[in-house]
Amino acid sequence: MIFGFEPGIFIFLLVAGFIGGIWNSIAGAATLFTFPVLIMAGLPPVVANATNFLALLPANAAALPAYVKELKEVGRNAILSMILASGLGAILGSYLLIYTGEALFVFVVPYLILAATLLFAFGDQIRNFMLNGRFSALASGTIGPLILMGLFSIYGGYFGAGLGIILLAIVQIMGYSNFLIANSLKNLLATTFTIISIVIFGVNGLIHWPAAIIMMTASTCGGYLGGRLSKYVNAQYLRIFVITFGLGLSFYYIFFK
Repeated sequence: MIFGFEPGIFIFLLVAGFIGGIWNSIAGAATLFTFPVLIMAGLPPVVANATNFLALLPANAAALPAYVKELKEVGRNAILSMILASGLGAILGSYLLIYTGEALFVFVVPYLILAATLLFAFGDQIRNFMLNGRFSALASGTIGPLILMGLFSIYGGYFGAGLGIILLAIVQIMGYSNFLIANSLKNLLATTFTIISIVIFGVNGLIHWPAAIIMMTASTCGGYLGGRLSKYVNAQYLRIFVITFGLGLSFYYIFFK
């Protein structure tokens, strides 16, 4: 036994985490791959979901040091208000997962995977819709976007895959049109609500720590390699594969599980 797993399962998790790290750094949406792998390794769905938050934490956090300059431009007060809004949403979403139980989560998993896939597939269109027309007018000012951020972060605390696309649009609605600044805020918010959810899940005993450590270590290494490979891999082909994989996975869970 290695970390409580049979050698074959240990290697399976290690390889999956490594591939997930590469996947996330090049195309994103690695949850579509790593979450089902944790279930295949024998973890109950709710535990697999909670464990996946920790397993992919480095993917969100690793980019932050590169954005120190951009975050300083935003200012402490603005950042704290966004962290508060997304953090409250993450707390609600995490406790929603805990108190609604496994039966409901198992029922909605196929639709969560499908939603995450569609967010990934139509991310640009969704962001453009949110930034233009009536939606942008409704969400103008500061309070409106912060409320939106909190509401969408409930989904982030519950499952979370694909939320980065929505967060990116919301911070741009708030006036941070420079993409580097918007992306820095998206990465910061994704990291903070992930940490909040990890603490809540950990306190409530939902994280399988050995599996999380195995996949987190491997995903960190994979993310580093993926950053180097990204210049040589056709991201469009990988994007098509991710969308096809996500759609196939969601339909499999809807019709055959």
